[in-house]
Amino acid sequence: MKRPELLAPAGDPEKLQMAVRYGADAVYLAGPSFGLRAFASNFTLAEIKAGVEFAHQRRVKVYVTVNIFAHNPDVRELPAYLASLAESNVDGIIAADPGVVDLILQKFPSLPVHLSTQANTTNYASANFWFRQGVKRIVLARELSIAEISEMRAQTQGELEIFVHGAMCMSYSGRCLLSNYMTGRDANRGECAQPCRWGYALVEEKRPGQYFAIEEDARGTYVFNSYDLSLLEHLPQVAALNVDSFKIEGRMKGINYVATVVKAYRQALDRYFANPQTYMFDQEWAAEIGKVSHREYSTGFLFGRPGAEAQNLLTSGYRRDFDFVGLVLAYDQARGMALVEQRNKISAGDVLELTGPTQASFAVTAHQLYDATMQAIDTAPHAQQKIWLPLERAAEVYSLVRREKR
Repeated sequence: MKRPELLAPAGDPEKLQMAVRYGADAVYLAGPSFGLRAFASNFTLAEIKAGVEFAHQRRVKVYVTVNIFAHNPDVRELPAYLASLAESNVDGIIAADPGVVDLILQKFPSLPVHLSTQANTTNYASANFWFRQGVKRIVLARELSIAEISEMRAQTQGELEIFVHGAMCMSYSGRCLLSNYMTGRDANRGECAQPCRWGYALVEEKRPGQYFAIEEDARGTYVFNSYDLSLLEHLPQVAALNVDSFKIEGRMKGINYVATVVKAYRQALDRYFANPQTYMFDQEWAAEIGKVSHREYSTGFLFGRPGAEAQNLLTSGYRRDFDFVGLVLAYDQARGMALVEQRNKISAGDVLELTGPTQASFAVTAHQLYDATMQAIDTAPHAQQKIWLPLERAAEVYSLVRREKR
């Protein structure tokens, strides 16, 4: 059985570093142009080069998204951009547009091409067509069942990648016109306004101005609002597919999401491949991914076409049971104190939870806080304020500090 790569999102340099430290085998990111997440922080060319060096030093690969559906001006500007990526030694380019794919294959043969999920590859004939053109890997459409993926694996020789975790799009593999039509922001060029998360009601043609709730909810019903995908609890079935990469969605998410989800999948994968026959799912992994901001989880299309049970018809909101409040920058063994960079208000008396790249979660009560000069303080309200937190046990550097919502 093939051991799949664990591929994590990297929306900015800090997220890249956290994904690597928490166990990703590879990360994917976008540069300043040509990616489908225009509102993520993204990377400058200098940051891509630095990120590649950081990742490669730790034997982690870096893929860059160039997956817009290009217009003529884009095609004219792409060669110089691709040349910069090649000079940065990135490990692959994720593309969807046939013209962009052909441009890379013809002019930059050293850059492996991964065909984006935006290309909607749903059958082995299409996959084999792209492999014959020179594409190295295909990111399969999300709309495939376990039986379809299994057949595609049997009928193809190139690398296959599937999504295992993250947001699901209500439109076919992300090809949506709602944002463009309603706001002028083109989802297929990275500017989606996510109108599928808005509230809707029914309007009848001859009764303009009268809005009828589809369900008994005065705010309307979120008829396009899909659940998030999570295949963590089905790892044995997914691993048996023998695909090459497990992809986590979420370049717009924060470091708490990236680190927590990557760590859970890393631990599950390592345990499974250490001994598949004795593998047991740890409910702590499920608890961990439940602590990040998310919509309700589902298995997507893996076990059949999802129905109404995979749609949240009452709210477009996320579940946020925990707040991410800090990041451990250092640990002073002699004093038994962690230097924490505040990411949300922390006060004396808070019950906090810490979890590190390899360290299990543990709770601590912040009986006392100290500022950077070791003066006692009651609260740390300032963004990214550095504080000292006394601990009864050592904490790993880059540990997340969380607090259950009050």
